[in-house]
Amino acid sequence: MANSLLHGRSEICDEIAEIVYKCMLCGGCEVSCKAYRDDIDSLEVFEAFRALCVEQGFLIPELMDVIENMKKEDNPFGMAKGNRGNWSNGMEIADINKQKVDVLFHAGCRFSYDEELWPTVQNTIKLLNKAGVNVGIAGKDEACCGGRAYEMGYQGVLNNYSEDMISRIRASGARLLVTPCADCYSAFKYFYPWTGRNLGVEVLHISELLFRLMKQGKIRFLKKLPLRVTYHDPCHLGRRSEPPLGKWEGNKLLRPLYYKRSGRHGIYDPPRSVIQAIPDIEFVEMERIRQHSWCCGAGGGVRESDPDLSMFTAKDRIDEAVSTGADALVTACPWCERNLKDSLKERDTAIEVYDLVDIVFMAIGDE
Repeated sequence: MANSLLHGRSEICDEIAEIVYKCMLCGGCEVSCKAYRDDIDSLEVFEAFRALCVEQGFLIPELMDVIENMKKEDNPFGMAKGNRGNWSNGMEIADINKQKVDVLFHAGCRFSYDEELWPTVQNTIKLLNKAGVNVGIAGKDEACCGGRAYEMGYQGVLNNYSEDMISRIRASGARLLVTPCADCYSAFKYFYPWTGRNLGVEVLHISELLFRLMKQGKIRFLKKLPLRVTYHDPCHLGRRSEPPLGKWEGNKLLRPLYYKRSGRHGIYDPPRSVIQAIPDIEFVEMERIRQHSWCCGAGGGVRESDPDLSMFTAKDRIDEAVSTGADALVTACPWCERNLKDSLKERDTAIEVYDLVDIVFMAIGDE
């Protein structure tokens, strides 16, 4: 249907636009399709269709508010841009506006403005400092990655943020860009190169960096953590994090025509390896994992435009986690954590929700 509309064989109407805006763009359909054929890319079609809806004026008021917030305050919540770095107040961390660093840490919008989640990014910096990583942040000058705007159909918004990000990286002198946000990671690894933006540095999710530091002996687990835990694969860290393949020619990415995202090459092993290395942890898997993971419900603007559908999806994932007998559900994305925690507020369930960084911090102890 979307292909027909994109090729002008039919016309968009309100009913059709409503359907596409209920899609969380989680990539689950992509994995299903690739089981039988690899010459189509469903997500590419849906993203293009969203952009066409915006272009033709089929808009969702809640998503228009998000975009307006981004234009005014550089974040989807409309919170003051000057407060973006408040999570780091009082911490020992380099300011890239004043000094060069090896690693640029990009917290992302959700971690920057959701005070309940601040301990996670604070613990991340403590872990990196403990491991001897020369890390810095942009603080109040950090901006949105633009990925969520792209998914909502406002693809041009991404360009401004990507140019800003490239300039910030160059000014910092960093050789590595690391983020704890799966959404930001997906934007840096996929949307930026897809739209011709070459960051020019290695990009890692924090789970990849923690795994690397653990293998190097720079992070050691000295405390036992007697918990039965299961792990939720964020869509943007798993199915949606595969980078486009090809070589760069200037700002143009030369992509082989046969390449389509399959979801199989996402970031699945590093977070699991870190969890399983913690002493006394009992790790159990849910039924739907890795590229077949069930979405948390926060993606594609659905949390903003259809909160009931978003909560339904999160509750279904919580039920699946509870069925494993786990004490805790661990994830590696603040949007997943926020949505899953919000779904717990409406029910009597004993399971806890943690970010991967939180359980690592609990287990490192003092040397």
